[in-house]
Amino acid sequence: MHVCQPRWVVDLPTLSLTEWTVLALLGEQPSHGFAVGRQLEAATDLGRVLTVHRPLVYRALDRLAAAELVKARHTEPGLAGPDRTVYGLTPRGRRALRRWLVTPVQHVRDLRIELLVKLRLIDRAGGDQLPLIHAQRAALGETLEALARLPDGSDEVDLWRHHNALAAAAFLDHVERHALES
Repeated sequence: MHVCQPRWVVDLPTLSLTEWTVLALLGEQPSHGFAVGRQLEAATDLGRVLTVHRPLVYRALDRLAAAELVKARHTEPGLAGPDRTVYGLTPRGRRALRRWLVTPVQHVRDLRIELLVKLRLIDRAGGDQLPLIHAQRAALGETLEALARLPDGSDEVDLWRHHNALAAAAFLDHVERHALES
């Protein structure tokens, strides 16, 4: 089944999840790569969902700058090393980030990381998660229903997909209830 995407979704830059996440962190406040990397370490709130090692953060910063989504604002002295370049979003980067944060993922398998990252980032910004949750339900509704109806005698792959669909639907129900209560 092919879902027709709104034009603004199709126009999003092609970035990796790491690049989008780095962009979002810079959207919270201008920062340098070392500080962004600390926010994506395994023991952090966001790092529990997506752990990114520092070299990949610097690669993401280079790609985002080349795409003109961020720009260097200034440099500051490093504590024990070279000067650190502080990056901030460009207007183009801010527009792309706003669109990406409300764009649902297209596959059940992407709920585990990409949707969780988006929900965390929206929450950190004090935003409303409901538009994304509703868009996510609409984007995966038919797929979740079809997978939930797979027969019990299915092979292991279908059985796995069936249980993932049930878990995904329950997860979306739960986060929606939580967002409505907040």
